[in-house]
Amino acid sequence: MPKGYLIAHIRAHDAEKMQEFSALARPAIAKYGGKALVSNPNPTLKEGPASGTAVVIEFEDMDAAERFYNSEEYTAARAVRMLAAETDLVLVEGL
Repeated sequence: MPKGYLIAHIRAHDAEKMQEFSALARPAIAKYGGKALVSNPNPTLKEGPASGTAVVIEFEDMDAAERFYNSEEYTAARAVRMLAAETDLVLVEGL
């Protein structure tokens, strides 16, 4: 079964709130079997307007990625992130 991936570009404007978000998000990621593959605050932007910290998190499959994204734990973390940053985020199925 193909892996599921969360891919995001996060443009933070409140570093303190982002630390709070990370403290909430990390246990939720682990609970749903996620593995952070990329977290780079200075990616080399080649095309398009997306900027900010590039994040890639791998899950066992798309169902696990969806369970994580819709979980109470991540919903709470996401509410904090929305106060601290603008984010482009997609869930995609691997090959």
